[in-house]
Amino acid sequence: MTNGYQLTAESPAAERERLILEHLPQVRLIARRIHERLPGSVCLDDLISTGVVGLISAIDHFDPFLNVKLKTYAEYKIRGAILDSLRGLDWAPRQKRKKAKLIESAIFKAEQRLRCTPSEEEIARELNLSTDQYHEWLVEIRGVNVGSLEYSGGEEGGRDLLNYISDNEENWPSRILERSELERLLAEAIEKMPYVERTVLSLYYHEELTLREISKVVDLHESRVSQLKTQGILRLRGYIEKRWPTRGGM
Repeated sequence: MTNGYQLTAESPAAERERLILEHLPQVRLIARRIHERLPGSVCLDDLISTGVVGLISAIDHFDPFLNVKLKTYAEYKIRGAILDSLRGLDWAPRQKRKKAKLIESAIFKAEQRLRCTPSEEEIARELNLSTDQYHEWLVEIRGVNVGSLEYSGGEEGGRDLLNYISDNEENWPSRILERSELERLLAEAIEKMPYVERTVLSLYYHEELTLREISKVVDLHESRVSQLKTQGILRLRGYIEKRWPTRGGM
């Protein structure tokens, strides 16, 4: 066994097919988790098919003697393939993107004015909305946040943040430094978040629980968990965007 890559006496073609079949559940898991955040018009089977293409690319290009597990490398390629395909679709109406940016801006303005992490009520007040109206906004824009921590900078000319560094640049010192700084910013932003949002994001991204499973852990309705996840992502994205240099400078 080498970094999660089982070396066998099988022919290359048989070994390749075995690895593809072995990692198909990983493709389905990643596709389902991404699909959960998308409008109903996006087909899960399409995401799975695209993810399989990413998996095959990972298997074909994986070097078992590098210090990385195949599962980790495959996840990077699977997610990248799926998100790249979604970026070519106009599935997020401009109005939803505008609302997401307004919420990010409101969080930042309230934070600057109050000198602390704003509550939902304070964010809603900044937007001149009732709390119920604000919650409706969070439900409406939940699909806009796919890849939002990984891909930032607006609708055009965004930059990769964490997961989508091209293979041949991954070990550049500049890339390693970038990743380290981004991880520091994320940790800093997460530390400032309300406890329940931090818990939801941790269970979703780190423990890989579904929203339904998280709702049972935190004893909240699934729709409420979805709102908290969306709000948490917007907090993190806004925090990073205000502190991370874009192509036009800070």
